[in-house]
Amino acid sequence: MKPYPKYFEKIRVRPDPQAEAKAQAPICQWDGCKQPGTHRAPVGRLKEGEYFRFCFDHVREYNKGFNYFSGVPDSEIARFQKEALTGHRPTWTIGTNGSMRSAPDFAQQRSGRAGYYNRMRDPHNMFGGPRDPGQARERKAKPLEAKSLETLGLTTKATGAEIKARYKELVKRHHPDANGGDRGSEDRFRDVLQAYRVLKQAGLC
Repeated sequence: MKPYPKYFEKIRVRPDPQAEAKAQAPICQWDGCKQPGTHRAPVGRLKEGEYFRFCFDHVREYNKGFNYFSGVPDSEIARFQKEALTGHRPTWTIGTNGSMRSAPDFAQQRSGRAGYYNRMRDPHNMFGGPRDPGQARERKAKPLEAKSLETLGLTTKATGAEIKARYKELVKRHHPDANGGDRGSEDRFRDVLQAYRVLKQAGLC
């Protein structure tokens, strides 16, 4: 009988696919464990991107008791859940976005890594940085609105109160009962009424 039969030579031991990873892995960080730390586990809240290194058995044990919101008040958890609906991005109320302020139901101190968006540089004020309260924002009037303002003798910077005051002044001046029978004044009166109607429908007064 041969010491090494042909059947013995065909036997192969399957190599461990993680042998190289185990050889290069650090020691498991579980107290008292000397196994290779081949698995990562998150450190916790506000330390995103940092991980513990555990062996397979201890990473399962760690994950069973892991709670990302451990020690966080219920109000903070509720805020985090609401901000998660928009990916923790700043949001604004629906409608005219005059001052570009964040909606009041979203805190200015963003959760987790989303605080980056509050520290983002915006040299051209594209995302609505702090605006000077005394700085008036010029209205971009449509052609018909601009013509109506011109009819009243106002500019696009006129406020709603100024438009109403100017309208009342012109109505009193050109009303048929006060114009002395001037036909030109009656035409002017109709133009004023039409201009004010356009501005009112546009929501400018």
